Amino acid sequence: MYKKIQPITQYRLITVTALFLALFTNVSFFKNVMDIYPPTLANLPFLFSLFAVNTTIIVLLLSLLSSKYTTKPLLIVFLIVSALTNYFMNAYHIVIDESMIRNSVQTDLNESMDLLSFELMGYLLFLGILPSIAVYKFPVKFGSWRQEAILKLKITGISLGVIVLLLLIFSKFYTSFFREHKSLRYYANPTYPIYGTAKFITLTLGHGKKELKLLGRDAAIKPKSEKENASKKMKLVIMVVGEAARADRFSLNGYGRETNPLLKQEDIINFSNIHSCGTSTAVSVPCMFSIYNREEYTDSKGATTENVLDVLNHTGKIAILWRDNNSDSKGVGERILCEDFKNSTINTICDIEPRDEGMLIGLDKYIETNKDKDVLIVLHQMGNHGPAYYKRYPKSFEKFTPVCTTNQLENCSQEEISNAYDNAILYTDYFLSKVINFLKPYSNTHETAMVYMSDHGESLGENGLYLHGLPYFMAPKTQTHIASLMWFGGEITKEIDLKKLKSYSDNEFSHNNLFHTLLGIFGVSSSVYEKEKDILAPASIE
Repeated sequence: MYKKIQPITQYRLITVTALFLALFTNVSFFKNVMDIYPPTLANLPFLFSLFAVNTTIIVLLLSLLSSKYTTKPLLIVFLIVSALTNYFMNAYHIVIDESMIRNSVQTDLNESMDLLSFELMGYLLFLGILPSIAVYKFPVKFGSWRQEAILKLKITGISLGVIVLLLLIFSKFYTSFFREHKSLRYYANPTYPIYGTAKFITLTLGHGKKELKLLGRDAAIKPKSEKENASKKMKLVIMVVGEAARADRFSLNGYGRETNPLLKQEDIINFSNIHSCGTSTAVSVPCMFSIYNREEYTDSKGATTENVLDVLNHTGKIAILWRDNNSDSKGVGERILCEDFKNSTINTICDIEPRDEGMLIGLDKYIETNKDKDVLIVLHQMGNHGPAYYKRYPKSFEKFTPVCTTNQLENCSQEEISNAYDNAILYTDYFLSKVINFLKPYSNTHETAMVYMSDHGESLGENGLYLHGLPYFMAPKTQTHIASLMWFGGEITKEIDLKKLKSYSDNEFSHNNLFHTLLGIFGVSSSVYEKEKDILAPASIE
């Protein structure tokens, strides 16, 4: 005979859910922990205590947030979020901190579709949806307001007591765990992703409370002599913001494969030792255009301070256009003209997706419209955006085979991933060559230049890591060492000693230099310009 399920207290349901989360959604956490603390006889008690502490923290967090009307929705949200983060941490070995949350929020639908897979659906179904259905259907009994308040206090006290007791008993282990292996906490699921989300929300809300900090309102184009003014040609500069292009995959930097066959035929200056400001587009793009160094840059500062495009705009003599084939300008282009070339109705060079080279269409008209001004055009590439590298180039560029033709990189061999990624680099080589050839005819009427700088690098399975976005202090060089180069044409070469520039192009630079280099290219004088940070300054011909 059917026996009706007896209701349980919300705290018992919370405890069962916390045990489920700690046991089934923390594979990445305990795998990383056991890499440092192997499951030897001496370490096993600590590992069990760590499991207990993790479970108790989840119980404490859920208990504090629970109420008669929020407990089940809260548990369901925790289950769904934990299932998704568990998949991404296991599949790509990434961590979910505030930067990754920001990157996810700013990712458009097409990019998000690249991450969908049957394996992701499996994680979501068995670790998220089915447990959520069980939580929803299980009967829960509640006492009076007073009884619930007393019980909450008891649960909170017991939880804190358990955590403190275990920390004291295994203090020798926890001392090294917290001081020497801080990165491990980034893998705790769902506590760290929730912390990251809360931090992201706090920082985002904080942006709205601050006024925009004005910058470089004294900016002006340096005056020329009367003779120079008579013969002066307007400047035309195209700044290409690359996507996920790591330096060691450019043959210009010594990579064994020929991934830059067209660029090597051009008189370019390759910068082999440039490092990014961040490890994700959401951080690197606003940071690289900001006045702040990496160490002092924050999302709040980036969002509430004018950037180098604003300073150039303040001169009143430079026309600025941002074209985007990525997600968007990440706030950099808020106060200038921006055009979305991710739209296939605007970007007519499109097969399985709009191509970067389509951003060159119609630029002649923009330049003609602004013939009495200097012109800066920023092109934000789709570049090597992962994990679907095989989509990032036309089929005709599939030189290196076999390639990984899925977004589940963990199911592909290292060779297949590398081949697909290198083919995308090969297409970037073609695109940059096309930008240079677009500029060459204008070298008769303008001082022309192209500046290329990637936003960040990419992990391709080295040490089990994929994609990008790790916190900077723990990110491998593959995510921070970026590809960058410049090309100059026309009379601008009379202002820059290219031979001297090449002589120090292997020196160490970073995104920190871009702000001042762009001001230097356009000859802008301003109190915010620092000559020592301008890459081109040592090669300037006075």
